[in-house]
Amino acid sequence: MSTSRRKFIVMTGAASLVPWLSVQATESEAAQAIKQIVGSSKIRTGRVELEIPPLVENGNSVVMKVSVESPMTENDFVRAIHVVAEGNPLPNVASFQLSHRAGRAVVTTRIRLNDSQRVWAIAQMSDGSFWQGYAATLVTLAACTEV
Repeated sequence: MSTSRRKFIVMTGAASLVPWLSVQATESEAAQAIKQIVGSSKIRTGRVELEIPPLVENGNSVVMKVSVESPMTENDFVRAIHVVAEGNPLPNVASFQLSHRAGRAVVTTRIRLNDSQRVWAIAQMSDGSFWQGYAATLVTLAACTEV
């Protein structure tokens, strides 16, 4: 094996450790992700209920349900629901686009969570307002260890 090949293997091995060193977004990165969603609009608390189990054994598949209080009429409906996890490598977890034809503003899915953290759900209403809710969860076996 040549010296350059050894260097390459060592460098590749060292580079593969980098995701292990910084696999979580900071609270400020999560706040920045939220800021990108809402811009300069004010976010109100309420109307959004985020359900995540308070204790999760495995972060690779976490059940999540977001419900938003809305009549879902042609003039008053939820336009989008965004999910942000402050402890994941990439804080933007999911975005769902809705219309009044959805009937109800409820989404259920599974997400990956890297560690114990708060997860935020932000609803954008048809009038341009934003509403938020959050849930905290304790994850015993982390996911997202590779970026």
